[in-house]
Amino acid sequence: MNISWILTTYETMATVSASNIEDPPSTVATLTVRVIRSFEHRNIKPLVLHNVNLGITTEEFMEIADKEIQIRPGIPPPVRKYKYDTLKILHTAHGAKTNNLAINLEDDENLILKETISLQDSGVKNETELSYFKREDYEKFKANPHIVW
Repeated sequence: MNISWILTTYETMATVSASNIEDPPSTVATLTVRVIRSFEHRNIKPLVLHNVNLGITTEEFMEIADKEIQIRPGIPPPVRKYKYDTLKILHTAHGAKTNNLAINLEDDENLILKETISLQDSGVKNETELSYFKREDYEKFKANPHIVW
């Protein structure tokens, strides 16, 4: 077999593969929302949402999450009836994770999503994990991060 033919074929394949790498970022994502009912008791229920449009605002996404919490089987009534008002990025895909099992207590200014900004502009990407909680409970837990059990 001719070695130059093999190298030429390989270079052509590499060029074709490289041209497909620069795809535009997707505006649809799968997100995991950790619905946190209690920080102290680590009462957390996961909610996986597929085909989420990253162009919607945080406020619109919270409305979607609230509706899903109400209709999803396996979510107990205390979690369904609680009022959540804040979303925070826990971690993104292939990113560093926090040591705290309940929530990331650092960098609130950058990681807490603002209601009027789109998810994409807030740094949310495919396979991002978000925490959904009541802000008042979070502030109490942050001041005294004590786990009961």
